[in-house]
Amino acid sequence: MFRKIAAALLLAGLAGCATLTGPATQTVYVQAVEGHRPLANVGCLLANDAGRWYVNAPGRVTVRKSNSDLRVACKKNGVAEGVELWHPHYGTDKIIGNALLTAGLGEYADRRSGAGFDYQPTITVLMQAIPAAATAPLNAPANNSVY
Repeated sequence: MFRKIAAALLLAGLAGCATLTGPATQTVYVQAVEGHRPLANVGCLLANDAGRWYVNAPGRVTVRKSNSDLRVACKKNGVAEGVELWHPHYGTDKIIGNALLTAGLGEYADRRSGAGFDYQPTITVLMQAIPAAATAPLNAPANNSVY
């Protein structure tokens, strides 16, 4: 009888642990904005300690969850670029569920694996225009003079 009760409590406790019951990945929507207008066909590289992913913004990409920041670097044809850092958040519902059901063991596992963390579902990268001088070829003459 004791074994059945212990097994039931163990299963109930594991239900609060995102490492075992939740997905290890998350789909995010990435968009790039310059000024107050959205940009199309922007190449973006997303990276955290769990991997690297590429998306053509605006678009969706599936990333592996982590407890580290998600770095999003975007560039559009040498015209504009932008970099943003997105911090993961650990939901209050996960804290309560893990505290009640697993006496904190589930939270420890979730924090270590990163499965208990989520990034914002929509990521907006603020783009800045690249100055024309920065996009000129390095071997181009500084003025129109003839040698």
